Amino acid sequence: MLTCVICSEEIMLEEDMKTHMLFSHLENDMHCPLCSLYGVSYDELCYHISSAHPDYQHKIQKSSHSTSCCPSTTITSFTEIEYPQTTGSCGTDSEAKPCGSSSDSFPLQERADAKPMQIKGVLTSEGTSAISSSVNPKIKRRGGLGIPVVENAEYLSEQKSPNQKRQASPKNEPLSCPMCALDFSSSGILQEHVELHLQEQHSAEAVCSDSASLQQHVELHLDNGAGSSDSDARLAWRLQQEMEKKRREEENRLEKEQFKKLQRKFGLDGSGGYRAQMEKTMERDVARGIMAPAEYHFKKVEMMESLASGVDDGRTRTQGVIGALCQYYQTECKDCAHVWLSADTDHYCSSPGDKGWGCGYRNFQMLLSSLYRLDAFASSLQDKSVPSIPRVQSMIEDAWKLGLDPQGASHFNHKLQGTRAWIGATEIYVLLTSLGISGRIVDFHQPTGPGGTHPRLFEWVKQYFSQSSRSNRLPPRIIQTFVPPLYLQHQGHSRSIVGLEQRKNGSLCLLLLDPGSPSSDTMKLMSRDTASTAIRHVRKLPGSLKHKQYQVVGVEGVLSAEEKQIRILNSRTLCAERIP
Repeated sequence: MLTCVICSEEIMLEEDMKTHMLFSHLENDMHCPLCSLYGVSYDELCYHISSAHPDYQHKIQKSSHSTSCCPSTTITSFTEIEYPQTTGSCGTDSEAKPCGSSSDSFPLQERADAKPMQIKGVLTSEGTSAISSSVNPKIKRRGGLGIPVVENAEYLSEQKSPNQKRQASPKNEPLSCPMCALDFSSSGILQEHVELHLQEQHSAEAVCSDSASLQQHVELHLDNGAGSSDSDARLAWRLQQEMEKKRREEENRLEKEQFKKLQRKFGLDGSGGYRAQMEKTMERDVARGIMAPAEYHFKKVEMMESLASGVDDGRTRTQGVIGALCQYYQTECKDCAHVWLSADTDHYCSSPGDKGWGCGYRNFQMLLSSLYRLDAFASSLQDKSVPSIPRVQSMIEDAWKLGLDPQGASHFNHKLQGTRAWIGATEIYVLLTSLGISGRIVDFHQPTGPGGTHPRLFEWVKQYFSQSSRSNRLPPRIIQTFVPPLYLQHQGHSRSIVGLEQRKNGSLCLLLLDPGSPSSDTMKLMSRDTASTAIRHVRKLPGSLKHKQYQVVGVEGVLSAEEKQIRILNSRTLCAERIP
């Protein structure tokens, strides 16, 4: 039987002893089986057992000698130890050498046919071991198992601190503490010293008898660390506040940028209004050679006179549009069952001074040009001339001063003159009310047909134009009514509805005048040769109107003084008629 020098376990075969040493001791943490020493290397543990427990080592030697010694021969066994080849940092020699780490030095292999290396061990009948090693002559291997035994403290000190070597005689070498490197003359004193170290380590581990005691113990730890915890909490709070401040600053910056973009988009960025844009456009034309300097000064004088009078110069007006449409439907478009046309209306297109933002003002000029021709409304309108765009802006500001639409006035900061601000259906309603004309806002807030179309809008327009020709007789094919056009607003643009076309299959088609269409395109309606081409820009089928929302402003009649005041009071919360 073979006996382990570390844990005294008895093992039958030598190969099993090697496996036991590898898995139980070499690859695990080393600890002394006789005392509380642990956390040391294999060489340190062997030295500790040989020096601190000599009686135990002698006992193991006797046991190993009795089980492995054969009385019939002097030499009982011969063991050759060979380290396995490795590809580590120790080199790439064919016979790898131990490099000090357990992963490189173990497992040890025993081969009967291997070439002898530089470590050989011979066990005699007396149980002694003779060692021949060129690596370190101070290491002995016992029992053919590759177990090193350090015979003095010099080798241990070399392994622990190569820079501090001790010189001691093998016979009277001092005993060093493996935990603090103190030297002692006897093993008993060293053992008591090591036990003191172990007691100090175990004193930090408290064992509580119940949960209440454990909770109190943990609270003591937390109280002791409260100072550091408070400082960490303050630091975390400060960092959180800084991050929150940076986040708010970034949000404010993005909000300001977005607000400036919206101001530029809707003409509220203070970049100037109609006059400034007209002057810049003419100056750019002069710089490009499109306009002569003399022409520039002449047009500028005309513009200043028009702005001073408040009357539109008429350069963008096209007259006789409704008559041209009536003549076209009399001779062309035989597949139309009925056509309704509004009262005579002039077309106003955008000029270089309001291009990109003046569609709402131009549609109001179209509406006024029709109202001036109707006797029912002409009596309540004092000024018979169509105002210029800056004058229309001034009229809206005057209406706000009367108390109309205070929310809308606040949106524009009570100022339109000198800006390029867009106007919509509510501003048209405010203008009509300030002039004593009854207006009506109808909101088609969502599509009512397939594919995002608005068939309810087309039906409502048909009802509006056919109200003046209610009779039991079959209406004629072309009906020119005495109602003004409708103001049609959608996202980003507005147009005027001057008629409706109903075909023989029952489908409806709106007739629109667009301020974005130049006067040259509108003039093509006057010619019989080009009317069929120009009508394409006027006719709009349901598939052409697919915006999500449309708003229509219609004229209903004339307001009395009392009705006008009621409308002013009710405009504090301006509401539209929603369909559906």
